Amino acid sequence: MVRARVKPEVMSPVGGHAQLRAAVEAGADAVFFGVNAPAGESRGFHARAKVGFSAEELPDLMKGLHERGVLGFVTFNILVFDRELRQAERQLIHLAESGVDALIVQDHGMVRLAREICPDLPIHGSTQMSITSAEGAELARRFGAGRVVLGRELSLKDIERIANTTDVELETFVHGALCVSYSGQCFSSEAWGGRSANRGQCAQACRLPYEMIVDGLERDLGDARYLLSPGDLYALHQVPDLVRIGVDCLKIEGRYKDAEFVALTTAAYRRAVDEAWAGRPLSVTPQEERDLEQVYSRGLGPHFMAGTNHQTVVRGRAPRHRGVRVGTVRGATERGVLVELSEVVHAGDGLVFDPANWRSPQGREEGGFLYGLWQGGRPLEGAPSVGQVYELRFGRGAVDARMIREGDPVWRTQDPGLNARVKPLLDAADPVHTRPVTAQFVGRVGEVPALTLTDEGGRSVTVHGEAPLQEARNRALDEVALREQLGKLGGTPYHLSALNVDLHGMGFLPVSALNALRRDAVAALTALRGQAPDRRTTPKLAESLAALGPAAPTEPGPPRLHVLVRTPEQLDAALDVGADSVTLDYLELYGLKPSVERVKAAGIPVRVASPRILKPTEQNLEKFLLSLDAELLVRSGGLLEGLQDAPNHPVLIGDFSLNAANVLTTRALLDLGLTRITPTHDLNARQITELAGLVGPERLEVIAYQHLPVFHTEHCVFCRFLSEGTDYTNCGHPCESHRVALRDERGVQHPVMADVGCRNTVFEGRPQVAGLHLEDWLAAGLRDFRLEFVHETPEQVRGVIRLHRAALAGELDLAELQEGLDTLADQGTTEGSLFVPNDFGTLDALPLLG
Repeated sequence: MVRARVKPEVMSPVGGHAQLRAAVEAGADAVFFGVNAPAGESRGFHARAKVGFSAEELPDLMKGLHERGVLGFVTFNILVFDRELRQAERQLIHLAESGVDALIVQDHGMVRLAREICPDLPIHGSTQMSITSAEGAELARRFGAGRVVLGRELSLKDIERIANTTDVELETFVHGALCVSYSGQCFSSEAWGGRSANRGQCAQACRLPYEMIVDGLERDLGDARYLLSPGDLYALHQVPDLVRIGVDCLKIEGRYKDAEFVALTTAAYRRAVDEAWAGRPLSVTPQEERDLEQVYSRGLGPHFMAGTNHQTVVRGRAPRHRGVRVGTVRGATERGVLVELSEVVHAGDGLVFDPANWRSPQGREEGGFLYGLWQGGRPLEGAPSVGQVYELRFGRGAVDARMIREGDPVWRTQDPGLNARVKPLLDAADPVHTRPVTAQFVGRVGEVPALTLTDEGGRSVTVHGEAPLQEARNRALDEVALREQLGKLGGTPYHLSALNVDLHGMGFLPVSALNALRRDAVAALTALRGQAPDRRTTPKLAESLAALGPAAPTEPGPPRLHVLVRTPEQLDAALDVGADSVTLDYLELYGLKPSVERVKAAGIPVRVASPRILKPTEQNLEKFLLSLDAELLVRSGGLLEGLQDAPNHPVLIGDFSLNAANVLTTRALLDLGLTRITPTHDLNARQITELAGLVGPERLEVIAYQHLPVFHTEHCVFCRFLSEGTDYTNCGHPCESHRVALRDERGVQHPVMADVGCRNTVFEGRPQVAGLHLEDWLAAGLRDFRLEFVHETPEQVRGVIRLHRAALAGELDLAELQEGLDTLADQGTTEGSLFVPNDFGTLDALPLLG
């Protein structure tokens, strides 16, 4: 297919009014932001809970953006629970009626509901949908999205393959923080703090230090302690390729960042897009690149966009803002620190000494504001020279030289000079970035003149003068005079790009009248641009729920145990004690076929787990999975979409990674051919019980024992820390010969496993067990229970299966089940994401049905 070539939007993050102004004046085409809950509502539905605008100010905010020619996209990018559906509908209606230009949505059910409420409101599929293929984009379109935000783990080649295969609008991140986990597939906050990243409550566990345990022994990794903390994305040099590919929007991450960050990054990408669109080379200067690094950086790079190199994504020395490296420690004096400079520094700069926390597990670093530079015992006069060693002095007590080692890097985290360079974008009284308008002046002697202004979007206004054009006595009105007066658009958000003049006769008009005509036209055009779109909204939730109908009553049969294993040894154990089905989740595809046949020979239904992520070059995996003649555990939305056209596909079970959090999404996904689905791990045990009542317990498969998959990442810790290779082609595949775990600050070891695509999953070290909730689940009619194993020994696998079989048969009470599981577990067990808070309450009749 031929993709329409468009000039991509530059979209900036906005966390408050200062950032909003910075984005507009730096030239953003669009901004994205969250809207907090209106008065009387319990929550907003955006993923940055600490920032956002009030619902009440939204109409005026959108009016102001539109007057400046900027689009406003609102993030509605969290999973929505059943108890919140009424509230979500009210907020969707308010957002649509307030004139927002698009909603950025994660929850598939909310995409469909929003489209039904307001068909004229564009919907963008959020990056939390984990879209990494054209099929994933098409699934989002099936629900009503016209644009999708692609995963940040895609290369330029991947993006181009997607662009060549779908005409869904594509948006991609180009700058800012990288999550180590695929967005929408991170459950670390849920597992370790009851704070769901899919609900806007990320606890940033990826930025914590970990120790690497290899085959049971701690591995010395030198100065690397932050093994899951990636650097920041910087794709300015990839902009020409993104423009060539046909990406529709380039997105800057950072709704928690300050106005200086927003201004500098927006201005840089604005210019890069303009230059690439015009066919000019990128003109960014070294100083401008240093400014981008200085304003906020954990270490900038194109990372996955330039292709996989696991040695560069995670450096591991520190998890926080570094800024620009300015030198290296060469020693200490009684009053200061000796530093060999690689960049010029000045008094007032904020510097930090980076020891990779060799003495301070709490992460304290020495640093402060530079007081001055000394050389030979004398204060330095003039500017320092790069490559020379100087004594750097700080305020009394600011820096403890005993905590600084020779060889430590020195970083400038604050630069007063940068503040001065960005100040014009932040403090200007008049608009800095203006939009082009064309003007047409029509004047006939004896008639009132008319001035038409047309903006870049094709909107036009025409105003007329108060008095007719008079015969000129001296100098007649001409194009030069008109251009001079009509081009005086200073103080307005416009500049004159073209003027068409239609004069009849030798006419004259006073300058004051021309100026009044120009001011009236500008005011009229601005008013037109600021008008809210004419949209109709209709509440649709009740209708949607009614269309679903009540869950059909079924007679529950006996409980069934579905066992997921990841090694042939675990498979042996599962076959020894028996299961109602066995799911194979192997690293190597080559081992699948024989194991499938073994399970079939045992007379047990066999399933194969698909990867959670499928990239454009991995679509042949679908054919391989279908060739196994086994049931499929579907973990990827793209795979689910691809299977819609597969003739006679096998039984499909949807997994947790499809993020079914409410009845709308769950029923919609089931309608795509799934026999059962496992709810997202964002639901606690009681919410799972309630969902069973809405969709039918026979349509859910719940996990009673598992190690919660806390991170699912493109970054491979095996390759990064156990090899010198860059990717699977040259790493030597240490994942096949070593068992790895990451030990956190509490001493818990979290297993790490690679999948067929070399993606890593970090699992919670303690098994999450549902023993406290089995009684309620059984009473709700749930009968399909899954047990998932990671690093368990065959003996542990046998023991866990036997304990659950006995408990479900009534031969063990739940206390005995819990005691038995605790005994089997190496590090104890956890209730994890299933925990139900004391104040969660019970619902005899869900309000969404009332």
